[in-house]
Amino acid sequence: MQAISKARLQIHFCVVLWGFTAILGKLITLPAAALVWWRMLLVTVALMVTPRVWRGLRAMPARLRWAYAGIGVLVSLHWLTFYAAIKLSNASVGATCIALGPVFLAFVEPWIARRRFDPRELLLGVAVVPGVAMVVGGVPTAMRLGLVVGTASALLVALFSACNKRLVEHGDPLTVTCLELGTGTLFLGLLAPLLPHAGNAFVLPGLHDAILLVLLSFGCTLLPFALALVALRHLSAFGTQMVTNLEPVYAIVLAVLLLGEQRELTWPFYLGVAVILAAVFVHPWLSRRQEPAQPELLGVSESHSTTD
Repeated sequence: MQAISKARLQIHFCVVLWGFTAILGKLITLPAAALVWWRMLLVTVALMVTPRVWRGLRAMPARLRWAYAGIGVLVSLHWLTFYAAIKLSNASVGATCIALGPVFLAFVEPWIARRRFDPRELLLGVAVVPGVAMVVGGVPTAMRLGLVVGTASALLVALFSACNKRLVEHGDPLTVTCLELGTGTLFLGLLAPLLPHAGNAFVLPGLHDAILLVLLSFGCTLLPFALALVALRHLSAFGTQMVTNLEPVYAIVLAVLLLGEQRELTWPFYLGVAVILAAVFVHPWLSRRQEPAQPELLGVSESHSTTD
C-alpha cells in the first residue's frame, strides 16, 4: 500500500504539470500539428543523447520495440486531436473532454490488459459524464466541433493508456518515452502533408513560441510522461485515468487566472468540478476494499531503481 500511495502522489504531481499543457497549447500560435511535432521532437532529441536510453533500446526485443512504436502513433494522434480541440474551442473545453477517458477505459482496459471487467469502474466512469456535461455546458455552437475532436482525443488516451499498462513492466521508462515519442514524431512528419495548414507543419517557431515549446516539452511532457510510466507499474490504467480527471480542473482554473476564460463559466462549471472530484477520490477508496494482491500490481521490482 505504501508503494501504491507513492504512485498516486506521483500521478497527482504529473496531473498538475499536465494542467499547464492546455494553457501553453492555447498560448502557442502554431497550428496543432506543428505544435505536437515540435513538442515530440524536442523530447526525443533530449532523450537520444542519454546513454541509458540507447542501452535500453539495445536490450529490448524487436517485437517489443514495434509494440511501443505502435503506442507512439496513438500518443501522437491523441496530442494532435487534443490541441486541435483547444484550437477549435478553448483550453477549458479541450482539457475537460479528457475526463471522458475513464468511460472508454472501463471497456478498453479489461480487453487490452487481459483482466476481468469490473462494473464499478464503468459506474465511476459514467458518473464523470454529468460532471463533464455541466462543466462544458453552455458551449457556443462555434465550439461544438472542438467537443467532438476532444472526445476522439479521450478515446485515444484510453487506448494508449491501456496499452502502456500492459507493456509497462518490460521497458525502462525513459527508453519507452524516447521510442514512443520518436515514433510519434516520424508518424506526424508523414501525416502532416495530409492535414490542414500543411505548409506550416515544419515552420521554425518564433522566440515567443520557442520558449513556450521548451516549457511544454520538458516541464509538461518529458518529466510527467516518464514519471507516469513509473507510477503505472503500481496502478491500473483506470485508476490512473481517474486521477488524471483532475487535469481539466487544474487547466480550467489556470485558464481563468491566465487567459481570462471566467467569462465563459457559470454555476454548472463549479457543480461539474465537484462531480469530477468526487469520482476521482471515490475510486481509491473502493480500490482499498479490494484484495491487496492483484495480478496487475505484481512485477514491479524495477520501479525503485527507475525512480532513482
